[in-house]
Amino acid sequence: MERRHILHMFTPSRQMSPFDINMAVDAGYDVVTPYCGVTADEIRGLTQDAIFSRGPKGVKATGIFIGGRDVLLAADMLDTARAAMVPPFEVSVMADPSGSYTTAAALVACVEQQLRRAHDTGFDGKRVLILGGAGTVGRIAGVLAAGVGARVALAHHASLVRAEEAARATGGRFDCSLDAEDASTPAALTAALAEADVVLTTAAAGVQVVGPDARAAAGRLLVAADVNAVPPEGIAGVGVMDDGKPLPEGRGVGIGALAVGNVKYQVEHRLLTAMRNADKPCYLGFREAFAVAREVVAEKG
Repeated sequence: MERRHILHMFTPSRQMSPFDINMAVDAGYDVVTPYCGVTADEIRGLTQDAIFSRGPKGVKATGIFIGGRDVLLAADMLDTARAAMVPPFEVSVMADPSGSYTTAAALVACVEQQLRRAHDTGFDGKRVLILGGAGTVGRIAGVLAAGVGARVALAHHASLVRAEEAARATGGRFDCSLDAEDASTPAALTAALAEADVVLTTAAAGVQVVGPDARAAAGRLLVAADVNAVPPEGIAGVGVMDDGKPLPEGRGVGIGALAVGNVKYQVEHRLLTAMRNADKPCYLGFREAFAVAREVVAEKG
């Protein structure tokens, strides 16, 4: 009898994301079951409940997805699930809390492509300022950019302390160096932008983080990228469809939310499909998402 593909979706939140449920079904899973309010100490037991009931052959048709809103907790849960496996009872696991892993991967891959295309350079040594950097996407984008040689600063619109806490906790968890930058006043934001080669805005939807005057003050800017698809745009002058469009001044180019979102969608779909089709268990976090995002942007040229 051919086994039906089952995806168990664990989230610490009250609800599993409808976006991720849709993506799982479109990736070919026959049964998608959300488990809400899951705590870290429940992951081991739930994982072992999932692996022992189908036999060594049936586990190939079983997967686990970890959601939520906490990027550090999701990474811990992924590690816990992996450690709970008892070979040959072992299933694939993917983490993507609030879509942050796949969105951050797409964002950094898109910027990397435009650095090469528009400026014949890469991230190495570049100053990357992430506005909204204490949030889910901003933290992981910072880790990925730091991993390819950038000097990354996380900024929070209201509090340098919040930015410092995010940089310390995220850098410590993922073994990288992240700075904090003050963006809590117009003067502080302008000063931070003046030192940036790359600006990423990952703040709340519908909030313009960088106005036209602040953007014009960023004299070193090579790439500005925004993940906000809700008007107004997060960076003035960067439209949601832009994918390398020159900014109104200087030599920088812009990347909009839908350009990033198209790559994010393909990355999540490919990871879910790969997990469903895998002959051997795979464990998929933001680093694996970044590898796939690089493949996607290379294919689109």
